[in-house]
Amino acid sequence: MLDATARRLIDPPLNRLGRALAARGATADAVTLTGLALGLVAAATVALGAPGWALIPLLASRLADGLDGAIARATRKTDFGGYLDIWSDFLFYGAIPFAFAVLDSANALPAAFLLLSFYVNGTSFLGYATMAEKRGLETSAQGSKSLYYSNGLLEGTETILFFVLLCLLPTWFAPLAWTFGTLCFFTATARVLAARAVFTD
Repeated sequence: MLDATARRLIDPPLNRLGRALAARGATADAVTLTGLALGLVAAATVALGAPGWALIPLLASRLADGLDGAIARATRKTDFGGYLDIWSDFLFYGAIPFAFAVLDSANALPAAFLLLSFYVNGTSFLGYATMAEKRGLETSAQGSKSLYYSNGLLEGTETILFFVLLCLLPTWFAPLAWTFGTLCFFTATARVLAARAVFTD
């Protein structure tokens, strides 16, 4: 829901920084993997009992996630780069709830529900992108992407804000996870209904 607005604000500075990094030899794939590594460090920091400190690598990870696309736009976008980016995102999104389950076994059930909702929502997103590609549909609402990005109630911006909230309020993990997971199911359901309207001949 917030991605399109956030993109209008962050893309100009990211593109400038991306061009500067590309001029110094940085590659999009290397930045993607750096962002993933930082995200996994954030997850490990949560699991080891310091969710507040996890904010530093978590936010650095998401900065790298924005910069890889900016570098690709400044050099050359590749299908593998887009694939690596979405794979890294999904690994990161799964690692954070898992880390909170490791942190406290009382978080296991809400973490499992949250991961289930991510799985269902992610499948609705990737399935929609596959069918959109097949029909030649395009969108730039979330910026220039390697695959079709269908909007929804919860998108990347909301998920990052949610992770930040979890790190700031770790004792509230359970109610936050139940709430966000439920909203993920609403997002997935809305996307399925949208797909039915668009893809039914």
